[in-house]
Parts: sequence; C-alpha cells; structure tokens
Amino acid sequence: MLLPHPAGSGPITRMADGTIKQVSPLTGTEVWTVPGRAHRPLGVAAADPAPLDPAAHGRHCAFCHLRYLDTPPEKSRLVRSGTTWETLRELPADQLGRTVAEFRRIPNLFEILSLDYWHVNYGYEVPEAVTARTRAYLADETGREHVLAVLRARLLAGGLTPAQWDAMGTDERLAHAGGLFGGGHDVVVARRHFVDGATHDDQLAASGTLTPEEHHRYTAFTVEAMRSLYAANRYVRYVAVFQNWLRPAGASFDHLHKQLVAIDERGRQTEMELERLRTNPNLYNEVAVNYAGYANLVVAENDHAVAFAGFGHRYPTLEVYSKSPRSEPWEQTEEEVRGMSDLLHACHAATGTPVPTNEEWHHRPADVDMAMPWRVMLKWRVSTLAGFEGGTKINLNTIDPYSLRDMVVPRLYALRDAGVVAPVRIATECPCRPNSLHYGRGGF
Repeated sequence: MLLPHPAGSGPITRMADGTIKQVSPLTGTEVWTVPGRAHRPLGVAAADPAPLDPAAHGRHCAFCHLRYLDTPPEKSRLVRSGTTWETLRELPADQLGRTVAEFRRIPNLFEILSLDYWHVNYGYEVPEAVTARTRAYLADETGREHVLAVLRARLLAGGLTPAQWDAMGTDERLAHAGGLFGGGHDVVVARRHFVDGATHDDQLAASGTLTPEEHHRYTAFTVEAMRSLYAANRYVRYVAVFQNWLRPAGASFDHLHKQLVAIDERGRQTEMELERLRTNPNLYNEVAVNYAGYANLVVAENDHAVAFAGFGHRYPTLEVYSKSPRSEPWEQTEEEVRGMSDLLHACHAATGTPVPTNEEWHHRPADVDMAMPWRVMLKWRVSTLAGFEGGTKINLNTIDPYSLRDMVVPRLYALRDAGVVAPVRIATECPCRPNSLHYGRGGF
C-alpha cells in the first residue's frame, strides 16, 4: 500500500519501496530520491594529478596574489601579521604589492547589474568619496595604467576589437571606468589557489581547507562588504551573497571566492517566504529547525547556530541557521558571526574539496519589517537537471536528507577529533531544543 503523498504529510515522506519524497515548506519545491539512483561518484577529483610548476606559484589565475593588477582596483583587503588582522582600504596601485592579502574585496569585472543600470533607472550617482577616490587613482600613472589595462580586457571580452580600442582616446577609454570604483557587484577573494605546500594540481584551497580562524575572518569580511553595499546605494533592496566552488557549480576560476550583488528586488523566494511569515512569525523555527530536530536531521550545533541536512532542495543541501535575535549579519556580535562561520566551515570540510558546491546566503532585505534569521545553504552540485524535471517540475535529488546526514556526521566526528574544525556539538550531542532561533525576540 502506498504511503500518503508528501504534500499531505509534512515535508518528507518515505514511500513503501524506499522512494523519499520531499516538498520544501518555504518554496514548495518538490523533490524525489529514487532507490538506485544515488550510487554515483561525488566530486571532480582529477584522475591523474599533474605536478605544479614552482615558477607559477602565485600566478595560477587572475585571482592569485602575484597578479593583483589583473583585477579591478580593490576596495579593501585583510592582511595578517601573526595573530593580528588588519583591514586596509582603497590602496593606491603602487602599494598593492607591499602586503599580501589573506582576503581582498574587488569589483567584479563583469557585473550582473552595471553602474549604468542604477544611473539610468534610478538616477543614482556614486558618493563623492568614491568620485574623489577615482580621481586620485587615475591621477597616479601606475593607477591609470592599471585601470586602462583592466578596461581593455573587459571591453575586448565584450566584443570590442583591438583596432577599435586603439582608435579610442584616453578620455573615451576612461569613461568606462566608473563601475570599477562605484559598482555594486563585488568579489571577495582568498589568498591561496592551492593549499600551502601543494605539489599537484588536485590540492586546491577551498573553504574547508581554511582554519576555523581564517574562515571566520573570511565570513566577517564578507559581512562587512554586505553592509557597505547597502550603505552605498539607497536604491538597493537586497544584497545577494553566494559562493560558486568549482566550474560545475558556475565558478569561472577554481580559486576560492564569494560574490556579492546589490539588486533592486527582494527576489521571488523571499517574497514567497514573506507571505507565510506574515501569518506565522515563528515560521523558520517551525518548518525548518524544529522539524529537522524532530526528524533527527541535525548534524551540528553550537551556542549561536545550528546545521542540518536540508529537505525540499534540488541538490543535497546542508543548511546553517543563525540563532541570533538580530536579523542583519552585520548587527550580530563577533561571537555570533563566529558561531555561524564555525558550523559553515565544518560543513565545507565534511563535504570535501572535490565536490562542486553553491553557498547561498539568505538574510532580511533592507525594506522588510519582519524579523528573519540569517541562514546559509551549502548545496552539493552532484547532479544535472534534465528533461524529467523540466516537464514535471519534480526534481530528482540523488541523495536524500537521511543519506546526507549519514555521510556528513562521521566525517564531522573525524574532523573534530583531528582538530581541523571547531569543537562543535555533533548529531546526538546537539540539544535540538524547539524554537532555538531567536530572530523574533527583540531582533528588530
């Protein structure tokens, strides 16, 4: 006899033959995991790793630390001396090589929404401080040559011919420079391309290969970039933050980085969540974290965050929720941000470097009057959508939440025992108290 359809029995239903059906309680996405389709290899590990050329160290791609002039003028960088971390802002071009950035924030060379988009549609003008910085950067010969080289690369990639570039005057070329200083699409780039001491090209540096302290700095640096993008443009309604790891997940470079994109809409998913949130302010506790606890899907927890095997996703997904009463990440305490970072780092480490992933951040948009928790989804891009999904809108996810939990939990124990991740509580050690998210308790 068939078990009830998942739409009528909660987010997850196991059919008699072992098929697991899920419906996302937030988006309505329908997902099936069919027995026998999960036995596929994970990751994109190289079959025959090639040795690295020592002469290429620091120059493997445009994001590497000896190629600073291959990317647009940076907005800020995070440097380290021993245990001391310092943020340096708006360095002139001739000072870029004086320090090594552990993380740097640079404009995206190919913006999703250009500066012209904001100017034409909203009459947006960059702040005077940005205009002054642009003038100063271009007044310096090294800075001007840097900007011209970057503009040439961008315009040629966009279809301009070398002859057309050569025919342009300097002022005409520099007229395209505004987005390199005042745009709303940034990239946060990590220092390493490969792990320190790497000898072969399969030893990429990923989120999970960072130390917990490095990952915390990476997370906090990104949070500050979010705050800055909101502050710079009053027309921004949402700042989308995401990380594409490896080319199957959409990365242009196999070099660790996050992207931040300021947009003028909340996004369809947020709008759907808000409709439900207005009728049930405790939504995220009830349909996400509480349910995960009741279903034994929680994989890790600490005082400030909780991680669980997600349900109703097209791809196997680990979800990390902040327990903070403060909705905006930049309003949270350092300890709260560190708690989120530690769990996210542990999830990355348990996932493994060879697995392509998308890391998606969700937070309360700027113009929303309801409290919402900061949460991050770590999606394993281990399958490809095809005709079945397109025709039925039923997604086939090859790894169900319980299998995902059973894959991750043993890895977390081993990583914690080895001191690779922070000393988080794992699986049955987690208290899983109902309503552990405090976003609705004074978090306005």
